[in-house]
Amino acid sequence: MKDQITQIFNEFLSQRVLVLGDVMLDAYYFGKVDRISPEAPVPVVSVQSKERRAGGAANVALNLKNLGAAVRVCSVVGNDMEGEYLEQLFAEQEIDCDLIRDPRRRTTVKTRIIGNKQQVLRVDEEDTEPLDRSIENAVLSVLKVALTSSDILVIQDYNKGVLSPRVIRDVLKLAAKSNVPVVVDPKKEHFLSFKGVSLFKPNRKELVEGLNLMHSLSSLQEIEEAMRSLQAKIDAKTVMLTLSEDGTAILRDDKFMIFPAHRRKIIDVSGAGDSVISVAALCVGLGLNAQLTAELSNLAGGLVCEKLGVVPIDRDTLYTEALELMY
Repeated sequence: MKDQITQIFNEFLSQRVLVLGDVMLDAYYFGKVDRISPEAPVPVVSVQSKERRAGGAANVALNLKNLGAAVRVCSVVGNDMEGEYLEQLFAEQEIDCDLIRDPRRRTTVKTRIIGNKQQVLRVDEEDTEPLDRSIENAVLSVLKVALTSSDILVIQDYNKGVLSPRVIRDVLKLAAKSNVPVVVDPKKEHFLSFKGVSLFKPNRKELVEGLNLMHSLSSLQEIEEAMRSLQAKIDAKTVMLTLSEDGTAILRDDKFMIFPAHRRKIIDVSGAGDSVISVAALCVGLGLNAQLTAELSNLAGGLVCEKLGVVPIDRDTLYTEALELMY
């Protein structure tokens, strides 16, 4: 197994991944809280530092780059400084990007106020209206060319408007024509629109909402039944379900497996799904079996939960953990 893990990580370096989805900026104000405001019963955060990080599909791209893959991103941003910053960030990380400017919308920014290492408040700036026809055409034109030099397509949906029904439908057709496997991290709005993909990865809440279930998937039987129902509806080759502290479940070739989460000091779950889908995508690209795909993805999701804020996975840390826990 040790040699196999080493080979897998070496082969990650050969993967060419196209990421389509909602890119955004995650802004952070870090500070201390030692008093309550006299104006309202809220904490006063004395800001000590500020950061801007890649979020959403941009964080998926960083995860993939950190794992060694060659990455290209296609998305829509506003005609603003935040969109320019994302372009600069991608250039610094040597990630190819096609960020189409839409003057009608703002680049999505999520601002988190952190006081005493705990999130006090989050402020979202965004426009989530569907793309107009001309922007859709621009996105699809980019994708048509980009797919010809990609080994796998990752679709990251945050319901911010980039993944309109037409874009979803047409990009799936383009990927099938180019024989490129598709991996999807969904949200509720277009949950059942991704037909025939290679891997579909919701979390427990998204699965409950996406299938309009009346229960919370608390038992192993309920989880398996819901995953089988989902697979039948969308004809996905693999369904992988993240279950937070309960680990990861996977369904492929009529075989259901669940892998418990490793014990971690959980600090922040933000961005864990981005790391999971990134590792899963590379595993799909390499044609790995369901067990290896789920175990490596499960490890990645747990590791980033030990960090504060949205951070991409560290390749060396994941490799070391995989050798220790899977060998």
